[in-house]
Amino acid sequence: MKADILIVDDERTIRDSLQMVLDEEGYHSDIASDGIEAIEKAEKNNFDIIITDLKMPEMDGLALLERCRKICPQTSIMIITAHASLESAIQALRMGAYDYILKPFDFEDVLLKIKRLIKHKELIIENQSLLREVEERYDFSHIVGQSPQMKKIFKLIEKIARTKSNVLISGPSGTGKELVARAIHYNSNRKHKPFVAINCGAIVDTLMESEFFGHVKGSFTGAVRDKDGHFKMANGGTLFLDEVGDIPLHLQVKLLRAIEESEILPVGGTNPVKIDVRIIAATNRDLAKEMDKGAFRDDLYYRLNVVEIKLPSLSERRQDIPLLIHHFINKYNKEMNRKILNVDNESMRILMNYSWKGGIRELENVIERALILCEGNYITPEDLPPNMIDSDFRGPIPDRLKDAVAAFEREHIIQILQRTANNKEETAKMLDISLSSLYRKMDELKIKTIS
Repeated sequence: MKADILIVDDERTIRDSLQMVLDEEGYHSDIASDGIEAIEKAEKNNFDIIITDLKMPEMDGLALLERCRKICPQTSIMIITAHASLESAIQALRMGAYDYILKPFDFEDVLLKIKRLIKHKELIIENQSLLREVEERYDFSHIVGQSPQMKKIFKLIEKIARTKSNVLISGPSGTGKELVARAIHYNSNRKHKPFVAINCGAIVDTLMESEFFGHVKGSFTGAVRDKDGHFKMANGGTLFLDEVGDIPLHLQVKLLRAIEESEILPVGGTNPVKIDVRIIAATNRDLAKEMDKGAFRDDLYYRLNVVEIKLPSLSERRQDIPLLIHHFINKYNKEMNRKILNVDNESMRILMNYSWKGGIRELENVIERALILCEGNYITPEDLPPNMIDSDFRGPIPDRLKDAVAAFEREHIIQILQRTANNKEETAKMLDISLSSLYRKMDELKIKTIS
């Protein structure tokens, strides 16, 4: 990055000598003889850095700094000062100046400070870019799905993200619980703070308290230094507790206290630490049944479950399978530098009718595998796992996506009607649609009463 730099000083020799040094280093520089001229130039040009003297007639360096903070807040200010004016330089730093340069100049030192400032600005731009990428990646509108179930979840995420309430996400494995948790975080006012994820099922019971709350040196064998726990690392942001049902009862008590008191006590510590953390918990268990068995505390359950998001299994949202297939083909085309267009009709029939016990994660793995094996423009059944080919499916799938989805809807409604012994009200409830919508669907899809 070759910065645009404005030099402001009422002494011509200083302006000219500094400009000459900067030009020789390849920077783009301009000069101003006082603060007023500098403001005029700053309003017309986008300077990366302004180097200004403190003591100037009409408008001094501090006044210029104050004006620049308003008219060009992205511009970094460096102050030129003498030893006798160090107090003013310190005041300028407090007001937002990046650094100061002492007279008489050591040009090597000046160039070093400018390079350091440019590196600092590049890191800020890079971090902002990365944050935008993360926010876009976890924008709830980018979660793949157009089924009625997913549309309801999108609306719920949008509402939840605006609050600081704790959230419980439930659903089978592979339904995207962490993706939803990140979407909530990155669409909230905590998005500039940490999102810390911890898999409660992957931590040894004896280490879980230390992982949650941290520990002090010497608190147990192996504690050779102080360590921050996940709560402290997530301070100001969001703590995602995946598989929260795996937390042992003795630790559930301490977790409840941390949530209620907004403070934690590190293992071996004596002084509680205040924390500000939003909890998003996830589970593939039925925590209500776990409470009945005495395996999960009801008071903790209600603290975590202020709002619950129930994610449907992939078999409950088959309408989204073609969209997910397209999404994963695009993803792995980019990663593998492939140009696969889609799946062929027979493969779509197989994928639409498969049970998907591993959920979206299993579907993604199948598509990734298929792109590795595929030799043409379209994924064929030969590119799919053998166990999927051997499964029993009904009838060919139509060519058009609209007809394919309609064929699946018809088959799915027939299966639910059979399961409920033709009870229309129960069928509508299981399909999560109104009774009138069910009758309309049956009419559109030419579904007769199931005997």
